[in-house]
Amino acid sequence: MGTLRPPFDSVLDLVGHTPLVALRRITEGLPYRVLVKLEYLNPGGSVKDRIGPAMIADAEAKGLLKPGGTIVEATSGNTGVGLALVAAVKGYHCVFVLPDKMSSEKIRLLRAYGAKVVVTPSQLPPDHPMSHYSVARRLAKEIPNAYYPNQYENPENAAVHYRTTGPEIAAGAGEKLAAVVGTVGTGGTMSGVGRYFKEHHAHVRIVAVDPKGSVLGPAFRTGDPGKVVPYLVEGIGEDIVPKSIDFQWMDEFVEVGDLESFVMARRLAREEGMFVGGSSGSAVVGALRWLEGAPIPAGSTVVVILPDSGDRYLSKFYSDEWMREKGLLEPGAVVGDLLREKQFTPALLSVEPTTIVRDALETLRAHGISQVPVLAGDDNLGSVAEDDLLRASLADGTVADRTVSVALGARFSEVNLDTPVGEVVRRLKEERALLVRDPGTRAVVGLITRHDLLQHFSHHGAGHAL
Repeated sequence: MGTLRPPFDSVLDLVGHTPLVALRRITEGLPYRVLVKLEYLNPGGSVKDRIGPAMIADAEAKGLLKPGGTIVEATSGNTGVGLALVAAVKGYHCVFVLPDKMSSEKIRLLRAYGAKVVVTPSQLPPDHPMSHYSVARRLAKEIPNAYYPNQYENPENAAVHYRTTGPEIAAGAGEKLAAVVGTVGTGGTMSGVGRYFKEHHAHVRIVAVDPKGSVLGPAFRTGDPGKVVPYLVEGIGEDIVPKSIDFQWMDEFVEVGDLESFVMARRLAREEGMFVGGSSGSAVVGALRWLEGAPIPAGSTVVVILPDSGDRYLSKFYSDEWMREKGLLEPGAVVGDLLREKQFTPALLSVEPTTIVRDALETLRAHGISQVPVLAGDDNLGSVAEDDLLRASLADGTVADRTVSVALGARFSEVNLDTPVGEVVRRLKEERALLVRDPGTRAVVGLITRHDLLQHFSHHGAGHAL
């Protein structure tokens, strides 16, 4: 147990001085000492707790925010919490604007602090009037006595990490520190930490980790940010190059994907006891990837910054259902895999429009199924279900000897052999079954039902990656 410390004046005094902890199982066999800085142990649960008090103290000193005023900010959630801590302690109101891809936990958390939350559509250009950037700027102008910290341009974003995070890492990591690895969004953390080390310990490499699809990595490498491609990891990457990021303090960029980030976050919880967010998974994946060819000697120490806690992602990547819906639970699984795994029934059972109802019922009963498509060659004409055929036969005794066209139901929707399983999960929430075509020949090759999905997931569980 640590020594007891005197009472603090407020929760803001608990920001910073987060611990460094060694990874054990995940880094087993590596010739390096990998330490992670647990920024999720800040009182608001993320590294952004550092910039909230700093930006507000700066605004107060400059007379930009007066008592009883309102803090308005565009945020992915964590900066909002850091600012909400300050607002609660100092008596400010706050309004936060988030894009709608952010987790419901973040929205509930901000409201729990008393903040008003405005949600805007994701994937809009930054200059669109409904983007979270534009809405925040507009609200800051419309609300009396409002202040817009604007983490994307505020110098205090990087400066507070220069004053605190960088020195903390240097003091705790020891003389063998060779690199600091961290994710980038607004870029404040790695710009401030990078500047500190380049000015005081220039040999330390600064490695930035960016999600695939963000514009920051391309901007660093070529100067051309290109266009953003949607990704799922929250709180890192950008669709613009913020003024708060300063590439001159960074040595390298490593790109990581959604799936590997989420898998690593789940591994950190299960193998290291560290309950972290997806961006922390990104940071560790990026560090391990960089270490594969790192220009540092064996025995060196590497520090990886873990930005936030996992409690705000329970409805997302910590949920198997969410992972399935996004096609991430089993990497690469497609409809063709489901067809190959079908048991007890052929990949495709169908009847022709000239099939007699009696014979169709016999086919259904023989294979223990309740519905089949009606096909003429590869033409999808409709479907018949056992219940519908029985009802029609009971209502009219002659139906059993007539063709299935007398009880023809709606056509099954179609997917291709290469359609991801995640898309199938979404479709089968609303539909009974899906007809499968070969995308090359356009031939009908199978039928997928909810039972086939359950069989797949019961066999593969959470997937080999998880």
